Amino acid sequence: MTQIINQTVHVNAVYFAGADLKTFPREIEYQGRAITFATGLRYLIRRGAEALQLFDMSGDDGFTYRLSRRGDSWTLLGTKGAF
Repeated sequence: MTQIINQTVHVNAVYFAGADLKTFPREIEYQGRAITFATGLRYLIRRGAEALQLFDMSGDDGFTYRLSRRGDSWTLLGTKGAF
């Protein structure tokens, strides 16, 4: 089941992966608790000069979290998993 959230979140930690050291969120703060990610996928979407990064991250609670990043702003778009 998918839950739409669409809220700005604070990223507490990031990590870097791959030969070109792409940035991934390691931990976010959401509803007063820290959610840690083990792995994830990154998608880059370009529209002219504008770039949007989407992330599908596996949380330590068994849910998948979709985040977007524009510049320094992170948004939790939604979660997916068993409710």
